[in-house]
Formats: sequence, structure tokens, C-alpha cells
Amino acid sequence: MPGGRRIAAVSDAHFEVAAGECLALVGESGCGKSVLASALLGLLPANAQTAGSAHVGGLDLLAADERTLARTVRGRTVGLVPQSPAAHLTPVRTVRSQLAETVAALTGTRGRAAVRDRARQAAARAAFPEDHLDRHPHQLSGGLAQRAATALALIGDAPVLIADEPTTGLDRDLVDRTVDELRRHVDGSGGEDGPARALLMITHDLAAAERIADRVAVMYAGRIVELTDAPSFFGSPGPRHPYSRGLLQALPDRAFTPVPGLPPELGDLPDGCAFAPRCERASDACAALPAATAGVACHHPLPPAGATAAPAPAATSATASGDVRA
Repeated sequence: MPGGRRIAAVSDAHFEVAAGECLALVGESGCGKSVLASALLGLLPANAQTAGSAHVGGLDLLAADERTLARTVRGRTVGLVPQSPAAHLTPVRTVRSQLAETVAALTGTRGRAAVRDRARQAAARAAFPEDHLDRHPHQLSGGLAQRAATALALIGDAPVLIADEPTTGLDRDLVDRTVDELRRHVDGSGGEDGPARALLMITHDLAAAERIADRVAVMYAGRIVELTDAPSFFGSPGPRHPYSRGLLQALPDRAFTPVPGLPPELGDLPDGCAFAPRCERASDACAALPAATAGVACHHPLPPAGATAAPAPAATSATASGDVRA
């Protein structure tokens, strides 16, 4: 940053996503979720640095050069539904032409009629109306641009899909339809639809996450503070990190109680727990950075719902790591 200042945008991100699984990454705006997605696809600004590894098969995405990322990764090995779809669409070309080009490039379909037919199928898959295919991006609403971007991301049937806020601008019915289509993409069939695939879904929409996710990762101030299976997170025993519990209780169909305070600036993080200034359970121990134990990075994790005391600490395990610094 100006003046030689460095900001840790994402630190100590440890997770894996298996074929046939959806991992939902949730957290407040500015916590580093989209930066993590950009790091995996080599889309960070030129002044950013990454450390660690991110393996898809035998390829380390963080070590891959631009040629490899452009020719074998983006759209083919890892697909992306971008957070700002209008900025990723070519402004001077229609949606139909962009879909057709992507079909030809990623599927090997030949012949004008066949390509146009596959483009229409891709649009239908993302609930993009056929009578809007000949419009340019500036003629689309935010929701239509989102559906166009989703259609483009699904064409290559990539083994890994990163969906960064894929339901932005959609009404509830379209949210449900979109996440159901993403779930079908994940599950595959081993037949016509191909094998199962992995999905990393970045979202603020906890209802959408509950509908689709197998596991949930909660990010706060650039760190994953809780990683657990979705049924436990949304049901019983519930989240154990105070921040995770606060996110869930802020929903209108729950307690509708906001998380107090504001998230910290990434350039001014404390040495210890970044959530401590907002946490009613904070103590002097929180001056030290908590290690992840049994999937929770907290000195004072909440007991499971219905319990009166927190369980004994368990051993920590991790499978991958990474840092993103600017």
C-alpha cells in the first residue's frame, strides 16, 4: 500500500472442498472472502503477494503462471461466478454472442446452429430469458447480469466452481432456483451431466447457504474462525464461535438481533482475537491469537445448544494453508 504499508487481507485459510460437496464461505463485507476467490484464480492486483498452496488435482493454483491459469484453469478447471457480473461481461457484445463464444471455447461444440443451441441451453440453465439474449450488458438489470454470469460460469462444467455472491439482485424464487441449479452442478450424475464437482460458494445469504451447503466456513477479519458441517451450524448444536452465533441470530427468522459494533480495519488488526472488542465473552486471554481447535478459533467458544458448559478442547487438524497480502 502507499508508504510501504502492508495489509494481511487473508491469513491462515485452511480448508478443502471435495467433489460432490458445497462449502459456503460466509462473513461480513470486507472480511476477505472475495480476495480469497481472486487469489485462487490469479486475479489479484499486481502488488498482492500470496503464500501457501491451493491444490486442484496435481496443480497448485497459487504457483501456476498466467499462461497456465488462462489456458487450463479459468473456466476449464475452476469456473467463476463473479461478484460484479456487469464488470466481467464484454460491454460491446450481446449476451448471446458471449455465451456462444464460451460454448465454442470450452465444450468443443462445432457448427453455428449447434453452438447457438448450446448457448440457449446455458441461458435456460441459469433462468436467463431467451428474449433478452440479444441485449448488451448495459441493457440488463443487476439480476439479469447475475444470471448471465452464472450461465457463462456453468458452461465449462469445471471440476471446481467458485460462486461469489451468485444470488445478488435476485428475488427469492430465483435465489432458490439458482442455488438448486448450483447444487445439481455439484452433484452431477456420473452420466450425461458428468461427475460430481466441488463448489465454493461465497455468500451473505445464509438462507441460500442453508439450502445448498454441506459445510460452512465463517470468515472474520481475514481469518476463518469456524468450520463445521451445515446441519450442525444451522440446526443443533449450532455455531460455537460468538461471531458465527451472532450472524445466525441476526436473521429475521431467528432473534433478529444485530451483531454489536463494527468489524475492524484490516490494516489495524489487534495482535489477538479481532472479534474481542465486539464480544461479550472476551477476557484477557483474547489478547493472544486463538488457535483453531475442533473447527473453532476462539478462546471461549460457546457450548453446544442445550449444554451448560463448553466441551474440552480437542486437537487441531488442517489440510491446506494460504495467506494473501497486499
